[in-house]
Amino acid sequence: MQYQFHTLPNGIRIVHRHSGRLVAHLAVMVNTGSRDELPGEEGLAHFIEHVIFKGTGKRKVYQVLGRLENIGADLNAYTTKEETCIHASFLSTYYARAIELFADILFNSTFPEKEINKEKDVVIDEINAYKDSPSELIFDEFEEMLFRGHPLGKSILGSPASVKRINRKRILGFIANHYHTNQIVISSVGNIRFDRLVKLVNEAFGCLPENLRTDSRLVFTASEPKQLIKPRRNFQTHCILGNHAYGYADARRTALALLTNLLGGPAMNSRLSMALRERHGLSYNIESVYTPYAETGSFMIYLGTDNGSLDKALTLVRAELDKFIAKSLGTIQLHTAKQQFIGQIAISFESNLNDALSMAKSMLVYDTVDTHEVLISKINAITADLVLEVAHEIFDPSGMSMLVYKNRKA
Repeated sequence: MQYQFHTLPNGIRIVHRHSGRLVAHLAVMVNTGSRDELPGEEGLAHFIEHVIFKGTGKRKVYQVLGRLENIGADLNAYTTKEETCIHASFLSTYYARAIELFADILFNSTFPEKEINKEKDVVIDEINAYKDSPSELIFDEFEEMLFRGHPLGKSILGSPASVKRINRKRILGFIANHYHTNQIVISSVGNIRFDRLVKLVNEAFGCLPENLRTDSRLVFTASEPKQLIKPRRNFQTHCILGNHAYGYADARRTALALLTNLLGGPAMNSRLSMALRERHGLSYNIESVYTPYAETGSFMIYLGTDNGSLDKALTLVRAELDKFIAKSLGTIQLHTAKQQFIGQIAISFESNLNDALSMAKSMLVYDTVDTHEVLISKINAITADLVLEVAHEIFDPSGMSMLVYKNRKA
C-alpha cells in the first residue's frame, strides 16, 4: 500500500493513496479541538463544525449542502479534543467539486448571526440528548475527573451556558488563532492521479497565506486518582474504571493498544467479555478503551450491570487485571493476541473512509503514514516483557480512578 505526500508552500500537507474503486474519500483535518479552547469558550470548536456549513461568501446554506449531496455524495464532519475534520465520500469524477467546496466552507464561511442563534438550540438539544444516555455521558464525565483542571477534561460539546455565549466574533477569533496552515492536512483515497490532486488542492488552498502555529498547548500533568459514586435514575448501574495512559509519542503505546484489545476489545472472546458476560451473565456491555492524546492518554474499562451486582463485577474485573500483572503472557497467548489485533486492524482498513481519516490523523501527529506492513511489524515486535511492564503501570490499583452512576433506589 503506497502513500504519496506533498506540502504546499503555505504549509498545508497532502497525503494520498490511490484506489481503483468508484467512490473516493476526501478529508480536511485541522489540528485543533476542544482542548484548545480558553476558559469560557467551552464547546466553541464543536460549534464551529456545525455552523461552518451555514453559508459562504458565494453560497447560501442550501447551496453548500447541495453542492455535493445533489450528486449523491456524503458530506460530514466531527470534532474531538484535538482535531476538527470535514470529510466527504463521492464519485471519483467529482474531486474538483469536493476540494473547491472544502476550501470555500473552511475559509470563506460568513457565519450569519441568524444561523448562529438557530444552531445554538440544535447544539443545546444535542447536549441534553447526550445527558439522557448514561452509557455515553459517563465517558465524558470520567475524563473530566481524570483530567480535572485541564482543558482535556472539558466536554467537547460544552454546556448550555457556554454555547449561549458563542457569537460571530468568538468564532472568527478562534479560527484566526487556531486554523494554522501548517496544522492542516488534506487526505485522499480515490481514483485520481497524484499530480492532478496536488494541482486541484493548490488551486483551492494554495492562495491562503502562510499562517504557522507558534504557541504550544497546555501540557497535562497527572492528577491523583479519585473514586466517585453519583446517584442517577438509571435502570442499570454504569461504571468506568481507568487510569492515565500514554501519549502518541510514547513507544509503549502499541503495547497498550494490544493489551486493551485483548482485555476488552470488540471480540466476543475478550478476557472481560468471557469473565463477566459468558461465565457469570453480569454484563451485556463491557469494554476497554485506550485513547491517546498528544502528551498523555486515558485507559478506561466500562461496564453496565444490574443494580446490586457491581461489587461482584468489579471483583471479576480486578481479577482479570491482576492476571496481567502477576504473570507474563505465554508465547501462544501473545501470538494469538497479536494475530487477533492485526486482523481487526486489517478489517478496519477495508473501509477506505476509515483509512483516509487515519491517514490524516497520522500526518498531524507523526508527519508520515505507516504502511500496513510497518504496522504489522510494530505489533509483532511487542514482547511479553513489555506487555507486563505496561500492565504493571496502567493496571496498578493504587493509580486507578472510578466513576459510578448508581440508581437512587439501589
